Amino acid sequence: MTMTRYTTLITPAELRALLHAAAPPLLLDCRFDLADPAAGERAYAAGHLPGAHYLHLDRDLSGAKTGANGRHPLPARDDLAARLRALGLRTGRQVVCHDTQGGPYAARCWWLLRWLGHAEVAVLDGAWDGPLTTDVPTATATDWQPAAPLVGHIDATALLAQLGRVRLIDARAPERFRGDVEPLDRQAGHIPGASNRCFRDNLDADGRFKPADQLRAEFQALLAPFAEAEVVHQCGSGVTACHNLLAMAHAGLGDGRLYPGSWSEWSADPARPIARG
Repeated sequence: MTMTRYTTLITPAELRALLHAAAPPLLLDCRFDLADPAAGERAYAAGHLPGAHYLHLDRDLSGAKTGANGRHPLPARDDLAARLRALGLRTGRQVVCHDTQGGPYAARCWWLLRWLGHAEVAVLDGAWDGPLTTDVPTATATDWQPAAPLVGHIDATALLAQLGRVRLIDARAPERFRGDVEPLDRQAGHIPGASNRCFRDNLDADGRFKPADQLRAEFQALLAPFAEAEVVHQCGSGVTACHNLLAMAHAGLGDGRLYPGSWSEWSADPARPIARG
């Protein structure tokens, strides 16, 4: 019997069925709080999905900061691959990423796995309603190796050269996009020419992703007249932008590209242009 392959979203009911399969998925708990970086680990210790391993945004899902490459630069591919091998990742194994904040940190993990060439990865859509445990699982390391990336990204130099020729979508809250407030980065505002699509606009009132056809219509209205391949996503530090990338992929609108440094990198260089309003 061929198992269903989940590559964008998976419901709690679908995940429960997978957990009882002969080859259960690799569960990655990505809970995090930008204001309290230890909060996710505390929550994991207090109770998590049976079999889930914890990945920390700063330590596991980001690389070393230089002061000029943003708050959450991409990790080194080899480092992330080694971490996932130690957790038992193998080619073809279903991976499910989850958090309790509507999916932004899980979406970052989803994007990174696709960046490593692993297609069988999905984000848990909605709140888990099954049992929890405090047991920390063991894992058998594998010899898995990353493959060619399934997603693309762009750096600040290339983005600057292409402003006006790409549809740049900023996933931050509207007040940060406008420059009314800036609680995290050096300057307030946004990259000139960017359009605002807060990642929370991808969710319905219950905190689940909107239906694919609704997401498709909303993003198509935002993208026009640009083609799907001309879309670049950014946010504050390359995390919540992955939520918009996930929503577009679920809506059948392709993968787009991520600007990992995002506003935290862009605004750190006073020579780069900024806009407000």
